[in-house]
Amino acid sequence: MDFELPAEIRAKLVELDAFIASEIAPLERAHAEYFDHRREYARTDWENGGRPKREWEDLLAEMRRRADHAGHLRFGLPRELGGQDGSNLAMAVIREHLAARGLGLHNDLQNESSIVGNFPIVIMLERFGTAAQKADLIEGMITGALGVGFGLTEPGHGSDATWLETTGRRDGADWVLNGVKRFNSGLHCATHDLVFARTSGKPGDGRGITCFIVPVATRGFRVDFMWWTFNMPSDHAEVTLENVRVPHSAILGEEGRGLEVAQTFVHENRIRQAASSLGAAQYCVNESVRYTRERVVFGKPLWTNQAIQFPLAELQTECEMVRNLVYKTAWLLDRAHHMDVSDKVSMSNYRANRLVCDAADRAIQVHGGIGYSRHLPFEHIYRHHRRYRITEGSEEIQIRRVAGVLFGRAPKH
Repeated sequence: MDFELPAEIRAKLVELDAFIASEIAPLERAHAEYFDHRREYARTDWENGGRPKREWEDLLAEMRRRADHAGHLRFGLPRELGGQDGSNLAMAVIREHLAARGLGLHNDLQNESSIVGNFPIVIMLERFGTAAQKADLIEGMITGALGVGFGLTEPGHGSDATWLETTGRRDGADWVLNGVKRFNSGLHCATHDLVFARTSGKPGDGRGITCFIVPVATRGFRVDFMWWTFNMPSDHAEVTLENVRVPHSAILGEEGRGLEVAQTFVHENRIRQAASSLGAAQYCVNESVRYTRERVVFGKPLWTNQAIQFPLAELQTECEMVRNLVYKTAWLLDRAHHMDVSDKVSMSNYRANRLVCDAADRAIQVHGGIGYSRHLPFEHIYRHHRRYRITEGSEEIQIRRVAGVLFGRAPKH
């Protein structure tokens, strides 16, 4: 077995660091208010429902424009979309590396903006969309000219998506959608929304749910409000659909097989998110070690106390274990059917998300009063990554997946 990273991935990391230093860091310094203790307030339009400020979104757009011009933004996308066919292993390594650099414009937590983009909905459209859907949406999504939300969760249903109550009823050549969506991601700037609705079957059936591409300007589509969350600003909306009429051509994928569309990209997305959590955890450990070597208490460096050493040593051990699991799982995803390593993806995801929360909490404790302040980034890291123990599949759902494979109860491909 060879545990050395491929030379091309290591070279890419060097290239990204140079690009950050020359193009992104100066842009960040020119807009320091978005990255210091003022970040949450500078980014949030509090009088407009807690949405991101237009100026903040413009800055993120400029970052993505520069990254795209330099050939980094689309790295993980297929070549036919202007990408480089970046492997799952490469994407995992890159996302960990960028997060381990700490907060910054190069890889900001808000909206998961990064110089190396992660485009799960683009991948969905590329794999399942019609030629017209691809032509209408994909390039605009990559450049930011268009935004596509994701509407699966409902007030009464989260992880139990097969029980969702939004319905789609055929009416001649059209479909009529009715229902309510909660935490509908991306609605602060969306031009379209992916709406999942039951079109056949009974509650609890995996089949019978269809994914519709719905323009947000469609009559009867209403954004009620944004949910104010642990980390602000918010792009998570409560959406009501009242007799929303769309043509049959609005269906993404096959009628009645919408959950398969949603789940296809899940494994790649979850392993990349796990890698980001791992990188942020490593950053918290590294910063804590640096601080304790400089901080002098009772006449000696803080690190000499075992009460400081041991928790950080345990976190570093878990970082190493999770790193090996994440890399191995990403490597397997490049070689096997994604369902063959579904349990490994779940293991990586829930362990990395717990790890970053533990590491951020420990960093706050190690840094004392200033660690608790917003002048250091640990509270921001904790508040952001805490969501991933619930969203993207809660950790309980991830563990259930592992148990399903362990006891032979998990569904096959």
